[in-house]
Amino acid sequence: MDNSAHVPAVSQFDPSTLEHYLLDQAYDEMFAGRGSLHDHYEPMLEHFSALPAAEIQRRKQAADVSFLNQGITFTVYGREEGTEKIFPYDMIPRIITSAEWATVERGLTQRITALNLFLKDIYNEGRILADNVVPRELVYSCPQFRRQMRGLQVPRNVYVAVCGTDLIRMENGDFVVLEDNLRVPSGVSYMLTNRRVMKRIFPQLFRHYNVRPIEHYTQVLLGTLRSLAPEGRPEPNIVLLSPGVFNSAYFEHAYLARQMGIELVEGRDLVVHDNVCYMRSTSGLSRVDVIYRRVDDDFIDPLSFRPDSILGVAGLFNAYRAGNVTLANAFGTGVADDKALYAYVPDIIRYYLSEEPVLKNVETYLCTRDTERQHVLANLDKLVVKAVGESGGYGMLIGPQSTAEERATFADKIKANPRNYIAQPTISFSRAPCLIGDTLEPRHVDLRPYVLYGDKVTIVPGGLTRVALKRGSLVVNSSQGGGSKDTWVLSE
Repeated sequence: MDNSAHVPAVSQFDPSTLEHYLLDQAYDEMFAGRGSLHDHYEPMLEHFSALPAAEIQRRKQAADVSFLNQGITFTVYGREEGTEKIFPYDMIPRIITSAEWATVERGLTQRITALNLFLKDIYNEGRILADNVVPRELVYSCPQFRRQMRGLQVPRNVYVAVCGTDLIRMENGDFVVLEDNLRVPSGVSYMLTNRRVMKRIFPQLFRHYNVRPIEHYTQVLLGTLRSLAPEGRPEPNIVLLSPGVFNSAYFEHAYLARQMGIELVEGRDLVVHDNVCYMRSTSGLSRVDVIYRRVDDDFIDPLSFRPDSILGVAGLFNAYRAGNVTLANAFGTGVADDKALYAYVPDIIRYYLSEEPVLKNVETYLCTRDTERQHVLANLDKLVVKAVGESGGYGMLIGPQSTAEERATFADKIKANPRNYIAQPTISFSRAPCLIGDTLEPRHVDLRPYVLYGDKVTIVPGGLTRVALKRGSLVVNSSQGGGSKDTWVLSE
C-alpha cells in the first residue's frame, strides 16, 4: 500500500478530519484497507461524526479534569522542568472482537501456567536445566535469580500471582508477546480509571457496544490474594506494601488498596517477630498473612538482600520462608521476565505443557551467542536493542531512529557485556486512531492485559492500551511521551 495515500472519507465522518490519516504496511485497528472500515469500528466512527468539534473538546476537557481531580499522574525521571505529569488519555477506544480476545486469553493462560512451572523447576529439581532446554548459565547469571529461594515451598506453587504481559499486533493482525512483566507489573489503575472516565463522558456510545466489564478486577485480585494465604488463616489479613509516596506508581498503590478495602503500608509500618509479620497500628500489632508487594526484591528485606534499603522489612524473608506470610509475587520471579530468558519461553511452553505456543514471541537475537552478536553489531541501524533488566523504555536503542554516535556507544556496551543485551527487528506494530487536536491520526499501540493466577487463571477482558502519542514514535511508555486509551473487548 502507498505510504503517502490518504484515506478517503467513510461513514458520515468529515473528510477533513481524516486528511492526515495515513495507511502503510502496519496493521490498522480501524481500517481494513483504503476506504474500508473494520465492521466493529463503524458505530464508533459514526458516533464521533455526529458530535460537533466543540462538543468533542468539551468532553476531552471533562476527561482531563477527571484525571486531574483523581491525581492520576506518572513520574518522568531526568527532566528539569518537573517530574509529575497528568497521564495523557486518548478518547477513541481501542476495540477488540470476542474471537480475537479468545485467542489472547488462551495464549496468556498457557504462558503464565508454563512460567510458573518453570520457576518452580529452576528453584527445585532443575529438570529443564539438566535437559539443556534452557542454558544453566543464562539462569544463574540473571541478577533476578535468588539463590535464597532454592528448595523453598511456595504456597500453592504459585510464583506469579499477578502478571502484565505486553502484546503487539503484527502486520498480519496477529497478536504476539513483546515481553512479560512478572515482578511488580504496573498500570492496572489506568486501565480501570480509563474505563470509568469513558463511561462517564460517552455513555451513549458505551451502551451501544456490548463491552465486557472490567470493574471486577480488584475483587478478583483480592480473591486471588486470599487464596494464597498460609494454611490455617481462613480470614487472612492482606496488605499492599508500597515504597511510599515518592514512587512513580504510588497513585496506583493507593487506588488498589482502597478498591480492595485493604491497608496500604510501607516498610516502616511492618515488623517481624519470631518469623511472624505484624502491622503496627494505633491499637497495637495485628498479624499480616498476605502481602501484595509493589517493592522490588532488592529492597524488600535488608537482612536478606540489599542491606542499605530503608523501604523493606527486616526479617520478612525468614517469615516468608517459614510459611507464616505469603508474598505476591514470590521472590525471584524476575528471572522469568529477563529479556534474554524471554527468547526461550516458546521452548518452556513445549517442555512443560507439550503444546505449541498460542501466542508467538518476537524474533530475538541473544548477544551471548557469537553469531547473533555479530549480526546485531553489523545491523544496529535496523534493530531495536534492549538491556535485559531495564523497563519503562530506558536502556534501549531504536536503530532506525538513532545517530551514528548512539550506535557506536551501544556497540561498545554490547561488546563489554553481551549478557546484558538482546536485539529484535524494528517492528511496525499496529496503529489505532487517536484524536490529535481536531483530527483523527494513527498512532502505534500495544496492549498490556493483566493475568491473575491463584486457584485458577483469570484475565479481565481488555487491558491497558498504551499509545505512542508522538508521530512516528514506537515507544509507548508514559515516561517517554506515551499515553493510554480504553480497551473494549466485545461480547459475542
